[in-house]
Amino acid sequence: MIKKVLKYALNIGLILVISLLTLHLIFKEQALPEIMHDLQSASPFWITLGAAAAILFVAGESVIIHYMLRVLEQKTSFLKCLKYSFVGFFFSFITPSSTGGQPMQMYHMKKDKIKIGYSTLIMLLITIAYKSVLILLALGFMIFNSDVVARYAGDMKWLIVLGFVMNLSFIAALLLVFIKPIWARALGIKTVGLLTKLRILKRKNKDKYTEKLISICDTYAMGADYIKKNLSVVFNVFLLTAVQRICLFSITWIVYRAYGLGQTRFIDILTLQIMIGVAVEMLPLPGAAGISEGCFLLTFTEIFGMKFVKPALLINRGLTYYLILFIGGGVTLIAHIRGMRNENKQNE
Repeated sequence: MIKKVLKYALNIGLILVISLLTLHLIFKEQALPEIMHDLQSASPFWITLGAAAAILFVAGESVIIHYMLRVLEQKTSFLKCLKYSFVGFFFSFITPSSTGGQPMQMYHMKKDKIKIGYSTLIMLLITIAYKSVLILLALGFMIFNSDVVARYAGDMKWLIVLGFVMNLSFIAALLLVFIKPIWARALGIKTVGLLTKLRILKRKNKDKYTEKLISICDTYAMGADYIKKNLSVVFNVFLLTAVQRICLFSITWIVYRAYGLGQTRFIDILTLQIMIGVAVEMLPLPGAAGISEGCFLLTFTEIFGMKFVKPALLINRGLTYYLILFIGGGVTLIAHIRGMRNENKQNE
């Protein structure tokens, strides 16, 4: 437990260090009063709308969790589902490639008497939908808005390509487990063997890694069986995920409007933000700190103009990342304190 806390604390520290270094590089030629003036010139109405969109993004996952629990005949309040989402995003934002969120969500579901099989299935379906919807949106907008992508996102084309490769590889691995679970298990065991042989993984932990891999493959195979039999539920989850994703990606346009700008279409800004999402989400950096800011500046400098692009970056990042991080941290802390109180009462 202490090791995990230290690990998360180090990740948060790493995020802060990278963020401060990034901001220093971006704003090193500007005085603090000038930065504050540019931030304050944004419309409070639009910023409030952006904050609401960020909360709706998190709540979108809560709606999916609540919907799935009802389908599985599990009675759980929406507020508890909202807790699972904020806890999940908090840990996703502070761990590389967002790997820490779902295990913590399943932990809190288990404490609320939700069977591990149900929580695993829900998290599996959310993962598939979350990644697949991003790729489908990106492909769709890239095809129908290719001139905008080429004009504004050309400087990060290799990051976008890498993002597509990593996301598609992840989805392909999931499909392999679904279609050929025995093949996937055998391939996974061989991969673990190779990694331990190359000393990338510790040899003494080979059996532990293998058991975990087999458990994951069995769980995914169970999920595949459920998905085949409940396609209407899967469709609804994908639809809700698309709305959830668009809520987040729309915040950049909201910040654009906050500065009284309106020459660039909503659909164009949405397209570019989706491209950034593809480029950075799978990178092994907690919260994609540093790279997200760089991609924003590369993509949106011409659209926002030199005067507004830097303060717009601060507000956009504040709404899409730090606001959710701070609220998620508060919800996680409250949930932990309440959990300790309940344990103490049971032990009395």
